[in-house]
Parts: sequence; C-alpha cells; structure tokens
Amino acid sequence: MSKTVGDFLLDRLSEWKVRRIYGYPGDGINGIMGAMGRAAERFDYIRVRHEEMAAFMAVAHAKFTGEVGVCLATSGPGAIHLLNGLYDAKMDHVPVVAIVGQQARSALGSDYQQEVDLQALFRDVCNYVETVVSPAQMRHVVDRAFRIAQAERAVTGIIVPNDLQEMPAVPSPPRAHGSVYSGVGEAPARPVPSDEELQHAADVLNAGSRPAILVGAGALGAGTEVAQIAGKLQAGVAKALLGKAVLPDDLPYVTGSIGLLGTKPSWEMMDNCDTLLMIGTTFPYSEFLPEDGKARAVQIDIAPRNVSMRYPTEVNLIGDSAGVLRRLLPLLKQRTDTEWRERIEVNIRKWWRALELKAMQPASPINPQRVFWELSSALPDRAIITGDSGSQTNWFARDMKVRDGMMTSVSGKLATMGSGMPYAITAKMAHPDRHVLAIVGDGAMQMNGNAELVTVKQYWKRWANPNFVVMVLVNRDLNQVTWEQRALAGDPKFAAAQDVEDFPYARYAEMLGFKGIRVENPDDILDAWREAFAAPCPVVIEFVTDPDVPPLPPHITLAQAKAFMTSLAKRDPDTPGIIRQTLREVWAGFGGA
Repeated sequence: MSKTVGDFLLDRLSEWKVRRIYGYPGDGINGIMGAMGRAAERFDYIRVRHEEMAAFMAVAHAKFTGEVGVCLATSGPGAIHLLNGLYDAKMDHVPVVAIVGQQARSALGSDYQQEVDLQALFRDVCNYVETVVSPAQMRHVVDRAFRIAQAERAVTGIIVPNDLQEMPAVPSPPRAHGSVYSGVGEAPARPVPSDEELQHAADVLNAGSRPAILVGAGALGAGTEVAQIAGKLQAGVAKALLGKAVLPDDLPYVTGSIGLLGTKPSWEMMDNCDTLLMIGTTFPYSEFLPEDGKARAVQIDIAPRNVSMRYPTEVNLIGDSAGVLRRLLPLLKQRTDTEWRERIEVNIRKWWRALELKAMQPASPINPQRVFWELSSALPDRAIITGDSGSQTNWFARDMKVRDGMMTSVSGKLATMGSGMPYAITAKMAHPDRHVLAIVGDGAMQMNGNAELVTVKQYWKRWANPNFVVMVLVNRDLNQVTWEQRALAGDPKFAAAQDVEDFPYARYAEMLGFKGIRVENPDDILDAWREAFAAPCPVVIEFVTDPDVPPLPPHITLAQAKAFMTSLAKRDPDTPGIIRQTLREVWAGFGGA
C-alpha cells in the first residue's frame, strides 16, 4: 500500500522525534487515525476524555520534558475544545503543536457541517498556523510548525482537511516554480549579552546595599547559579509561582512565593530593597514589586519582549538564565555586610513559625493549611507536584515546602481551572518511576478531574511506579472565587453560584480499582498522607476542609479590607465562620512574630 498524506505526517513527526501524542478521535481526522494505527509501534497515543485535556497534557509534556508537546483533535468542535489548553501554553511560553482536522477542501466556504474558520480561530493563540491544501505542502508546514514552536517557545497549528489525509503522499515536491523545500532540524535562538552589558549589570548590582532576587520558570535548571549569585550579593530570593522549584524552601534566604499567593517575607523584601534582579519571570502583579523608581533593576530573560514589562529595568540581559548568570558571577563583588541578608532570614524564620501556628488553628472540620503543612514532611524524594487553580493554590504556594530534586507546575498566567489532573497524568507518563501528586479542589475535580481518573484507569498499570496520588480539597465551595468576590468586589457569597455539590471522591476511586482515603479529623492528616504515598496503586485522598479559613494575602490594602467588611455587612451566609477563622488567623500571625 502506498503511503498517504496521513502516513507522511506521522513519518515527519517521527523525524522530529515525537513519540507521544495526546488526542481524541473524530471523523475529521480519520485519515490520520488510520495512519496512527499503522504506526502504533512508533507512537504512544494517549486517548483523553476531552480535547481540552489533550491540550493541557501537551502543555505539561513540554513543561516536564523540555520537548515540544503535541495534541491532536478532530475538526469543528474538537478543534474548538483545544483552545483553553493552547492558551495555557501561549501564556506560560511553552512549545506546543496542535494538529487538527478540517472539512473537505471542496466544502470549505459552503457553511458545511462542523465547518469552522480554524485559521481565524487559532490566529491569536498560534505564532504560526497553516491549512495544508496540497500533499506537497505537508512537509514544509510540519517542519515550520515545529521549528517555530521550539525556537519561539510558542503554540503552532497544522490544519489538515480530511480529504487530503488519505491522498497519496508527496515526500518531495516537484522541482518547479512555486515548490518549496524544508528540512528537519531545530533552529534554537541562543542570544548572549555582550561583555559591556554584563559589566553594566554587575555595576548596578554591586552598587546596591539591599538586593532582592525574583525567579520564575525561566530560572528552572539554573538553581545552582541563582544560589551562587544570592550568596555573592547577600540577597534574598523570592519565587514566582512557576518558579517554585528553582530553589528548595529550606534554604534560609528563600522568602517563598510572591504576590497574592505570596509570603510576608517576600512582600517585605520587595518593599524595602534598593536593587532588584529578575530572572526568567513575567510575574504579572507590579504592586508586589518595589515602588516605581525605588529600586535599580536588572532583568535576565531569553526573550526581549519579556523585559521591562512589569518594572522599569536599567539593564536587560537577553539569554539563557544559567549561562548569563555564570558569566555574571565573576563580575560581582562579594558583599561582606550581612545585615540585610540577616534581616531577611529572621523574617523567614518568623514566617515559618507563623505559618505553622496558623496551620494548627482549629477549624470545622479541618484547617486546609494543615493539610499542606503536614504534606511537606510526607512528600517522597523527587516527587512531582501539579496544582490546579483555586484556594488550594494559596496553600500550595505558601505552606508546601519544595525540596531539592522535586518538580512542580501549575497553569501560571492563565490560571485556569481544570489543569491539575491532566498535568499530573502527563508528568507520570513522562516520569513513570517518580511519585506524582495532583492537588485539586472539589470544583475542579467535578469540572474534569473525575473524568480524567478514567484516563488514569486506562494507563496506570504500565507505570514503573504505580503510585499516583490525587488530593481533593473538599470544602463544597468554589472557594477562591468566593473570597475574591468578598475581598475585591465587596459582595457576599452567592450560594447558588458558589456551592459545590457533595461527591464521594474516595468511594468513586475504589469503584475504579484505586485506593480511596477520606480524612475528616486533623490528627489523621499525616498518617493519611503516608498511607497514600505508600500505596502500590493510584490513590484519591479527600480532605474535608473548612471553607471559612481566609487565604489572606501578605499585604492587605485598605480597599480590600473595606470590601471584605462590606461583604460581611451584606449578610454573607458564612459570616460567623469567617469572623471566627479570620480572628484565629490574625492572632496566630502575631504569635509567629
């Protein structure tokens, strides 16, 4: 049988070293799926429960492997379903290629069934998107899509009409006017700053007396260099959410997360520093950085478009974080005045004491902070932790201590619900020997997590280490949105929109053949975590927690306090519990100080 365009597409993916594809079938990609069946020994095709999950998994694949993530969906609704995950990739700057079907070329423009203008649909999310209209065009489109995705850390799209997929392949177009030729091969952008730029940056950093460092996802893999720079400058290091695993949290100068989910030491360091070094971050909330003009700033990033966009930077060093830091290090003077660093470290010690006191405050029935405080000591070495978006992200960011060798990720700038489970599944696919933990709220679990447990059921027995833990924080409330409504809008909880239906997550896990654990007593938390990580199979562990425990930011503005009090005055249905738990949290904070 001669090869079809669908066969050639997969052959080209193999040349680009693609081995795993996340997708969902449909008649718009019948020709590609037929080819997939013929090439089954070359590809690990992961069938998800929904196309959005395929896109999320492609994002996580890129994050946890450094490779290009690939997702596959049918035409029309299937392609539309990919969008949320593709925007997650775009906003977190990771390379993903989306391959989607389309109606027959002869039907385009006729308002045909499931006909969608996919190029218009994908134009905003993709740095490159093209419809293949000729078999001879496929080679060029695939090559360009992968090269751009890799080089620009971006989303690209390949649209393949279904009639084209089963046509004879044309590996090499005829040598004629209008034909173009392309090859497989990366074209990575590896910019390097000049010696003059590095010296200018060193001069700025050497001149300061109160230096602060902020790291993001672009500093992952540069932890050793960041630590060396922090030691030379006697600086503290704050971490954006995607940079949580850059440095372990047990280092005495690591202030932890920054921003609404951040820590008091990070806030105080940024508020008082006179010099700021930002490494691989596009952290969005400028109000948590130094006051405009108060600090001299240097920024390191691989992409020029990312610098001086949150804070006015004096020197911008464009290049790979680790490489730039290695060249910068010998230009920095060893700071001997340790007063600033010691002040930071004292604040950090006080903060951890305050967090423990807050976590141990009673609640009804469990204080969610304690769930994460106890988790830190129970986490296995080299664990991979993925988080969803919700109130649990606050505790993940603040209370959970990451150790050296661990990996973490969440949906960063998009901060979308529904990413925690597909991220975790992909992490396990990429690293089947490691422990993987998904941290999910009950809202996100009902959104798509319960369905993706079926995907776990389909694949878990092939994992070298079958342990896979899904933590569900059960508070029967869309809790993050509820607190945002109170603190930002001054409105009480709207129960009709915010209440989450109760669901037996642990018993559902047992129905699927997993281990289910339900925890309602705070004294059982640590033993439950240990039991979960020791299980020889997937585990769903649900903690029934108090929704009235406030996820207080490190710095509360007058406007936020006023809005919060206004919401209570409007007869919030949870007012008694909110007042009780807020007072406990505030009092515990004083105790830690």
